[in-house]
Amino acid sequence: MPPNFALAGKSVLVTGANSGIGRRIAIAAAEHGADIAVHYLAGTAKPVGAEHSALGVEAAEAVIAEIRGLGRRAVAIDGDLSVSEAPARLLALAEAELGPLYGLVNNAAHCELPDNLLEADWGGYRRHYDVNLGAPTMLMSEFARRYSNRAQPAGRIVNISTDAARAFPGQIFYGTSKAALEAMTRAAAIELGPLGITVNAVAPGPVQTGYIDDLLAEKVMPSIPLRRLGAPDDVAQAVAFLMSDAAGWITGQVIQVAGGHAL
Repeated sequence: MPPNFALAGKSVLVTGANSGIGRRIAIAAAEHGADIAVHYLAGTAKPVGAEHSALGVEAAEAVIAEIRGLGRRAVAIDGDLSVSEAPARLLALAEAELGPLYGLVNNAAHCELPDNLLEADWGGYRRHYDVNLGAPTMLMSEFARRYSNRAQPAGRIVNISTDAARAFPGQIFYGTSKAALEAMTRAAAIELGPLGITVNAVAPGPVQTGYIDDLLAEKVMPSIPLRRLGAPDDVAQAVAFLMSDAAGWITGQVIQVAGGHAL
């Protein structure tokens, strides 16, 4: 049985929820009782410059089917988070299907290579910062505006960062955009606390979502004190805790879920 982080009857939007960590966050929240809006990026090709492919609607529909199999409501909503209109549209569509949102998980991210100082350009900078900082900020703003217009006792925002935010040579825009997201998490926690909204971040370390081959695992393992790679569920259960009543007096925190990596 999963830990008792009850979310029954609550609606949650998870961005980038059709693959990897986001997929497991969405399903874990449903296992704890939540109804889920599954955001995804349409298409199956790589976005401009991206290191990983967007899996598209079929992957989103598979997540929807799994959530509905748990007896929870779910809706799939596509959206390009580099587009300024996307945050308001996502919130509107999610609430039209699931009712007022209790929680928002900003998981979607942009990562591309090369991402170093010698090859830096404005395009790479904007792509990283638009998706990794701009979109989560505007989603939090839209969530808070909607929340403030109705009587709700509590709300939850969890931003997904990375332990690369501390320092990650070779991924400067990815790492620094996530560091900026952590700073925004603290600022939002202070501003939104009086509304009853907690705002926290989870910073995963090396999580096996299919991209870590044996050679890379062997290279990174000595830097992980617990001597194993993370699993998506390690992150998902931390998010479920922060979304639950058990974490009602925790806000403005960045929790490393990394097995001790990058301490």
